[in-house]
Amino acid sequence: MIFSDFAKALGQLFDARFRRVLLLGIALTIALLVAFYAGFLWLVQGLEGWTPVLPVVGPVTWIGDLLGWASMFLMLFLSMFLMIPVASAITSLFLDDVAQAVEDEHYPHLPPVPRVSIGEGIKETVNFLGLLIAANIAALLLYVMLPIAAPLIFYAMNGFLLGREYFQIAAMRRIGRDGARALRAQHQGQIWLAGCLMAIPLSVPLLNLLIPVLGAATFTHLYHRLAATRRRQVIRG
Repeated sequence: MIFSDFAKALGQLFDARFRRVLLLGIALTIALLVAFYAGFLWLVQGLEGWTPVLPVVGPVTWIGDLLGWASMFLMLFLSMFLMIPVASAITSLFLDDVAQAVEDEHYPHLPPVPRVSIGEGIKETVNFLGLLIAANIAALLLYVMLPIAAPLIFYAMNGFLLGREYFQIAAMRRIGRDGARALRAQHQGQIWLAGCLMAIPLSVPLLNLLIPVLGAATFTHLYHRLAATRRRQVIRG
């Protein structure tokens, strides 16, 4: 059933609203990473005039050049990990548009819902971004300590976080924050699995830029499927 949700989302990929969210997400992600690197480089340049003095060795004059080159390689390395949470979090600011496009196409009988306010959207995005970045940075230590298990840790952790956030966004539009949490708790395993399926393509360059939009659409279908199942259970009960 999860694959059918994804297939429906993939079939709507060329929707104009999908393209708009995708382009906005990519542009803001690149801008944020460039700004972050500029700030980091400014900090490194501030240390160029600093010449540490080591016992016996004396002044180390090449430390500034080393920091300058190291900063570039460090950012290239970190961007492989940070591109995923940054793109996902920034795109989440516009996922209400994706969910609405899905509902207009596949669930036109549903009543309209008020849009998430800009303030609420920014709050959700900042919280999600902070959580994703902190979790992925913390996971770097586990990758070093358990290199064999690194792929499993990456997909399991990001799958859980992506599933949690995207389902929450899709569900709270219709049943509110508390209702979304309750429904998520009932179907945590299925939501986690769907999140893991979203996390796997995130490790593929270029393809990973499509996943936030496809993920939002997939979880919108997932929410409506689970909500329909719940309604049938209530009627039977």
